Parts: sequence; C-alpha cells; structure tokens
Amino acid sequence: MSQRLQPGDWIVYRMAKHSTCPGPRAKDVRPAPHGDDYTYVVDKYWVVAEVRPNGEIVAETHRGKRHLVRADDPALKRATWWEQLFHGGRFPARHESKSVSGAGNGGA
Repeated sequence: MSQRLQPGDWIVYRMAKHSTCPGPRAKDVRPAPHGDDYTYVVDKYWVVAEVRPNGEIVAETHRGKRHLVRADDPALKRATWWEQLFHGGRFPARHESKSVSGAGNGGA
C-alpha cells in the first residue's frame, strides 16, 4: 500500500469466496469449469485497529471480528471518499476500535 495506514482509517478488503449461490454483493462471479460452484469476490468494509511494525494490519469488522492482513496485500486498499459516502454504514465506527492484545483471527 503506497500510503501508510493509521489506526482508525477505513479500508476495503476484496475477499475471494466460493459457493453454490453467490450473494447480492458478489462481484466478478465466475462458474467453476466442471461443477455447480462459483468463485467471486465480496468487498469487506473494515477499520484499521492496529498497525504492527512487521507490516501487518489488524482490521476490525462492523461486528467486532478481527482480521490480520499484510499491509502490502493486493486485496487491501484505503476506502475512497465514494466508498465512505455510499457504504459508510458498513464500516465500524472509528471511535469503537479497541487496542488488540495478541493476534487477530489468523487471516482474512
């Protein structure tokens, strides 16, 4: 990520998923070559809870779940003003982020 993130920054993580029935927020939906599954991505709206010196970011979801991601992960980006305006309700409140003791849930 070209700009350094700070605790409280809103971020968007493009999470890859697969299932038999993609949800309404699924993007880039592709069917499996020989099966009933689909692969797709879903944008996750998180807030930075902690930036670690080793290049990891602890991100918090709207419901308080924690994810540990690398700052250079290509699926991670800072939320644009457009995303903040139209999806602001999906981000956790900035003042609700708590400090983290220990690792997150181990990944995204």
